[in-house]
Amino acid sequence: MERIGLSFAFEIRADIAPPLDGGPGRAGHRRVIPITGGSVEGPRLTGRVVPGGADYELQRADGCSVVEAHYALEAADGTPIYIRNKGLFVAPPAVIARVDSGEPVAPDQYYFRTAPVFDAPDGPHGWLSDRLFVAEARFTPSVVTLRVFEVT
Repeated sequence: MERIGLSFAFEIRADIAPPLDGGPGRAGHRRVIPITGGSVEGPRLTGRVVPGGADYELQRADGCSVVEAHYALEAADGTPIYIRNKGLFVAPPAVIARVDSGEPVAPDQYYFRTAPVFDAPDGPHGWLSDRLFVAEARFTPSVVTLRVFEVT
């Protein structure tokens, strides 16, 4: 039986705009974070992040944020690739307050992991639709960086 492993595939650097804050609601505190562009670089894929997507963050009462981003990539050859990326951001209340104020926070101060799912057309990028991925995420107030690993 083969062992499960991880293989680095590429890094997504998504430029983000300030969040649209929906405030507290029945399910938690909703924020929509617009994705305005960015880049994709790595051994398995290069290209750009297409402007127009967003991350729909829901901060639960316990402070954990459930993130769900929907956006598109465009491979260097022009192929459009849809991505749906779900994950968790977990940090102590003091770190969350620093994040909310726009202060840069070191990645070792929080847990931010995602599980991106890709929808790519048949052809050279079709393999993205046939694999599972996980990503470690880090951010600044203007960029979210995802180091995407293929589950082998």
